[in-house]
Amino acid sequence: MRAVVAAFVALSMISTGAYAFDPAAVPAAKRTKIGQYLSAQEAASFVEKKPSNVLFLDLRTPAEVAFLGMAASADANVPYMIEPEFRTWDSAKANFKLENNPDFLPEVRRRLAAKKLAADAPIVLMCRSGDRSAAAANLLAEAGFKNVYSVVDGYEGDLATEGPKAGQRAVNGWKNAGLPWSYKLDKAKMYRVDN
Repeated sequence: MRAVVAAFVALSMISTGAYAFDPAAVPAAKRTKIGQYLSAQEAASFVEKKPSNVLFLDLRTPAEVAFLGMAASADANVPYMIEPEFRTWDSAKANFKLENNPDFLPEVRRRLAAKKLAADAPIVLMCRSGDRSAAAANLLAEAGFKNVYSVVDGYEGDLATEGPKAGQRAVNGWKNAGLPWSYKLDKAKMYRVDN
């Protein structure tokens, strides 16, 4: 894993633009059908250059966003997966079960429309560490979206495999890069908030 993370840092950009990892260097669990990837730092720069022309979505659960904060430049929290009320245990993952969010595609379309963006506008997806954003990018590709980027290191980053922070998400990611984020959330950006 450490070698993979080091490869991310050392990669040169490919011809799709100044913001892209070489798809061959992305771990299998983080690969997408479209093959467009950004690091957290690249995502911040990509969104900053044309914020009105890009839809930047945080795909983590509302609980993750509430407890860990959210990127300041994210347009919305549109969870790819949701918790069924923290009542179902996933023994294989030793954690609460997550289920696919049946509202994911309609909510992405709603957020595009709210920004007056067409389906071919760039969509940047960020989850905790890049796995869910890859799965969500694949779902969007199957739905006909072609300009979707997955943030491979996510909001919290990858797990450190050695040293004093082994087992912690301390390797890369939005927060570890010191990019702007806040615990103070904007109600308009949150998923399914009642008045």
